[in-house]
Amino acid sequence: MARDDRAAPAGRRRGFSLLLAVLALLLIVLFAGLGTWQVYRLQWKLDLIARVEARVHAAPAPVPSRTRWAGITPESDEYRRVTLHGTYLYDLTTPVQALTESGSGYWLLTPMCTADGTIVLVNRGFIPAELGARTRYTPQRVTGNPCANAGPAADVTGLLRTSERNGAFTRTNDPAQNRWYTRDVAAIAAARGLAGFHPAPFFVDAAARQNPPDSPDQPVGGLTVVKFPNSHLVYAFTWYALALMVAAAWWWVARRGNDSENDERHD
Repeated sequence: MARDDRAAPAGRRRGFSLLLAVLALLLIVLFAGLGTWQVYRLQWKLDLIARVEARVHAAPAPVPSRTRWAGITPESDEYRRVTLHGTYLYDLTTPVQALTESGSGYWLLTPMCTADGTIVLVNRGFIPAELGARTRYTPQRVTGNPCANAGPAADVTGLLRTSERNGAFTRTNDPAQNRWYTRDVAAIAAARGLAGFHPAPFFVDAAARQNPPDSPDQPVGGLTVVKFPNSHLVYAFTWYALALMVAAAWWWVARRGNDSENDERHD
């Protein structure tokens, strides 16, 4: 009977050890898999940074023509240096709330008519909040052909940016109240009555000192932040370290269990 009494707890311990081994294996595979995924993400992020750096420092090229619009994506075109020549429609400027190194304020997005009738939104730059952009630039809609009465032309060099959407951590645009939180090209074009004139599906962040002498408010350009957080290597080390810790803990528990069984056999 004594031998049978010892066999039952020993069997339970072996079952518990097996359960721990399976759980440890699952955790090791999970943590190691997450670490490997972060290594792949690291390589992707490094490639992205290299591509963007090459675009930012490349010689500017003319803004993409309409035939290329359908193929423009953030991966292939974001932050590409471009040039633009046309006439600003200052009356249709849209102020978009911004937070920059200069403080809180607004981006001033103004449509520009090019020689071929294309309309491109240009972020002329930043003005501080105390200038009251929402009341200075009231929501207006175009009447007739916006490019019919062309004024003095201007040249712009800047960075091509794809349209922004409302995110999980941004407030929703309210065109009726002239409250804009994202540079949503389609929404701004619709609010200004430009949707029927086939505006470009992107906007251009003007570089510094690009405003003509007659430009209202002379906003500060060239404040685009081209920086991507890259913590994937830290995350990879963290996940791999957790996998090693689980393996070490399981080895320690298994060894303690074997030592206990050996002690019982000697008894």
